[in-house]
Amino acid sequence: MIKKLLLAIAALAVSSGIAFAQVDVNKADAAALDGIKGVGPSMSKAILDERAKGEFKNWADLQGRIKGLGDKKAAKLSEAGLVVNGKGKEGAAAAPAAKGAKPAQTADAKAAM
Repeated sequence: MIKKLLLAIAALAVSSGIAFAQVDVNKADAAALDGIKGVGPSMSKAILDERAKGEFKNWADLQGRIKGLGDKKAAKLSEAGLVVNGKGKEGAAAAPAAKGAKPAQTADAKAAM
């Protein structure tokens, strides 16, 4: 009974948009990488080919090993949910919540209500 309840709660949380869409470049397969807006099949292949030589240490390592991945593109990929060792690109906005999630309000905004 409890297992079914927990499963139902987890399914509801995912479908309501509570989950974050983060994909770690060192753990993802081609399909997960392709799911990131801005990553296509050729970039996925390049990432997987380079990762076969050794995991990416950080964003600078990823950018240095993947042709055409400059600061601007890296920031956009980070905003779309791509992470390196669990970390987003410095200076990029945090990965968005899944569809349907509402942004958090600040204390000032709540007080104004």
